[in-house]
Amino acid sequence: MEIEVNRRGDSEVAVISSDSIVIAGLQDALDVMVNLRYSGYEKMVLRKEHLLDDFYELRTGIAGEILQKYTNYGMKIAIVGDFSGYNSKSLNDFIYECNRGNRVFFKATEAEALDALHGVA
Repeated sequence: MEIEVNRRGDSEVAVISSDSIVIAGLQDALDVMVNLRYSGYEKMVLRKEHLLDDFYELRTGIAGEILQKYTNYGMKIAIVGDFSGYNSKSLNDFIYECNRGNRVFFKATEAEALDALHGVA
């Protein structure tokens, strides 16, 4: 896992890059968050592929558990990818609601993700 920092004014976003899954469960999510927070970052971008497929099956509870922890600890996150292939009304509704808030975003491109994260305090 590598971290590149994207800066705009006083806003910094940690952009994660990896050739493999970065978050396979809650403990991985907490480890990533702690490492980023320790380095002074409160905003992060992950690619869809960096999360275990079960994350996108809402019935598993993994997405809710991870994103609730991130919200509780003040970490803002954007997940980048093409989510149109998921034929789940509940996932589509979840993504829609997340994008209406200011803590969790699902975006098609890294540029959109960075715009969203730099736009929130």
